[in-house]
Amino acid sequence: MQRSIISFLIFLTVALSIVASAHYYIWVRLVRDVGFAPGLRRLLGWGVVLLGLSVPATFILSRTLPPNNGRLLLHAAYTWMGVLLLLVVALGLADLVRLLSALAFAHGSSVQPERRLFLKRLFAGAATLVTGTTTALAINEGLAQVKVKNVRIPLARLPASMHGFTIVQLTDLHMGPTLRAEFARDIVARVNALNADLIAITGDLVDGSVDRLGAMVSIFGNLRARYGVYFVTGNHEYYSGVDEWLVELKRIGIRVLRNERVSIGSPEASFDLIGIDDAHAHQFGNGHGADLPKATLGRDPTQEAVLLAHQPRAVYEAQEHGIGLQLSGHTHGGQIWPFNYLVRLQQPVIKGLEKIGNVWLYVSTGTGYWGPPMRLAAPAEITRVTLASSKLA
Repeated sequence: MQRSIISFLIFLTVALSIVASAHYYIWVRLVRDVGFAPGLRRLLGWGVVLLGLSVPATFILSRTLPPNNGRLLLHAAYTWMGVLLLLVVALGLADLVRLLSALAFAHGSSVQPERRLFLKRLFAGAATLVTGTTTALAINEGLAQVKVKNVRIPLARLPASMHGFTIVQLTDLHMGPTLRAEFARDIVARVNALNADLIAITGDLVDGSVDRLGAMVSIFGNLRARYGVYFVTGNHEYYSGVDEWLVELKRIGIRVLRNERVSIGSPEASFDLIGIDDAHAHQFGNGHGADLPKATLGRDPTQEAVLLAHQPRAVYEAQEHGIGLQLSGHTHGGQIWPFNYLVRLQQPVIKGLEKIGNVWLYVSTGTGYWGPPMRLAAPAEITRVTLASSKLA
């Protein structure tokens, strides 16, 4: 427990330092350097301070405001987080261009103060315009209706009679502060219309406690599939009272797989569906933690195996345990470009279908969003996976 507290305090210190540094950078480039009058500069400076304070305040309010209150406030505060990322990137690129221009055209001569101020204003204005445009695009993509993405995956050990078996994958819905009941009802209706053989929810369903979100999440109890609805934990379940959620999901008819497997199909033709806890679960104790060896112990290796694991990096261990297909989420496809490049440092695949060793890995961009109601170059998806038997090839 003490180790977890120390880790949290380190994370909090680093996160707040990054937030403070980002806002200071914005103040320098958009307020101090562009030559505003002293009174306006002070006013804008306090505005930047308030925006900086809104970031930690948002996380507190999202957990303390009554579930049906404060939605517009949280939308605005979370949107600023997305704008902050895009603005820092735009200003950074503007500074890079300005530096390269200075190196290329200075020829050893000094730049007049008037021209220097003009260039600062020009690049600040360009960065602001680019940020405004990309923000509008990201909000439009983030709030657009979730599309169904069809993926066909060949599996060598899938029985011929199960050719065409469909799994609808939902992941990273992040029900909570800004995604509400109407969103859940829409997703359930559209998934049920697909008449899937099986529905898999690969983690990060919630951002909040059962007391706050239980009534809304119960809507997912209306999901219907021939072989049922299955769930594995994501990291956000562990920030939201995971043990209570496991009981609640069972109550509404969703089967939770915790380092275990079930046979899907009939005695004559079937495959193993395996689910493991999130990769970070062991940090929370109480018996939580991914354990693929336990889930596959005694498994018939001639049977095909589909693994549900929240984080794509589970694929490295999956290669050692006869897994044919792994379905994952967690990355959101980066959610807001260029954040995907940072996510790629931690995960083997950001989005889409790839073969890692002998395992097909499909990583969904997610069905909801986390934090800012924004997506850029990473649209949300309901994934309909169609399994194809290689025996028919």
